[in-house]
Formats: sequence, C-alpha cells, structure tokens
Amino acid sequence: MSNSKRPNPQGQNSKAQGPKGKGRRGLIDDVDRQIVAILQEDGRTSNREIGRKLEVSEATVRNRIARLLTEDLINIVAVPTPRAVGMTVSAIIGISVSLRQIEDVITALLTKSEVRYAGLATGRYEVIIEAFFHDQEHLLEFVTKDLGHMDGVTSVETSLILRVAKFSYEWEIPPLS
Repeated sequence: MSNSKRPNPQGQNSKAQGPKGKGRRGLIDDVDRQIVAILQEDGRTSNREIGRKLEVSEATVRNRIARLLTEDLINIVAVPTPRAVGMTVSAIIGISVSLRQIEDVITALLTKSEVRYAGLATGRYEVIIEAFFHDQEHLLEFVTKDLGHMDGVTSVETSLILRVAKFSYEWEIPPLS
C-alpha cells in the first residue's frame, strides 16, 4: 500500500486509538506483535491463518492489520532483490559534502536508481549510501560521472560488499514497559 492511499500517513490530527482504547497513537499490544512477527516471516500469510495461529478471529486480525497500516506502524510490501534486476555488485559509499550543499546532494542522490539507502550522518562522512550496480564498470561510472560531477561532493569512499552475511527485514518490536 503506498503512502498516497493512506488516509493520514503522518498521523496529523489523528483520532486513532491505541490498543484497548488507550488513546495513544503508536502503541501495540502482544497480539499486534505476534501478527507483525508472522507477517515478517511470510507477508502472504492469510488473515485466517494468522487468526488460527493466534487463536483469535479472522476479523480481529483484519481489523488490527488495518489499524497498523492506517497508523503507519507497518508496511506490507514485496521487495525484489537487486539480483532480480541484474544488479550483482553492492557498495556502501561514504560521501563528504560541503555543508552548504548537503540538501542539494541528498535530493540528487534520491533520484538515482542505484541508491537504495541514503542517510545523513555524523562522523567522517556527511552522507552514507548503499547502492547496487550491474557490474564494476557501472559502479565506476556512478562514482566518477554521477558523484564526481555533483556540486557539493568533496570526496567519496567506496566499500564493496563481497558477501552479504545477513539481510533481514525482521525487526523485533520490544514489549511495552
């Protein structure tokens, strides 16, 4: 579901209730956690199957998933692997940027199809990206032509990912205190 289809993706002026009518947006209970855990394992699991596993009704599961989506607490998406589109080279790239041009640089990076993650950072680099490429020549072209000609970029350090040891979308949701 895209953000444009959500009634209120930022939750502004939301009157959504948390679990058990607590009136606090963003709270989830143990049933919500279990639903999320099942969907993290297989996002195609039916509401009926989730309800059976948790011993709750299908309607309960459907309503809870709808609330989690509406309150922008979860997303359910299919994510193709870079390999599916022939991108077999992965790199983490640290980019030093003139602070006056950092917003322009980050905006330009967001338009690049190779970039899958972009973050403003503290430390050695102002911007860190993860990007995928068809081959090393593609990476070289991206670094020299795209980044090398981008106003505000002062230096770049590229680290190739030789093998991915872990790749997961499973985030454990800590219990309420």
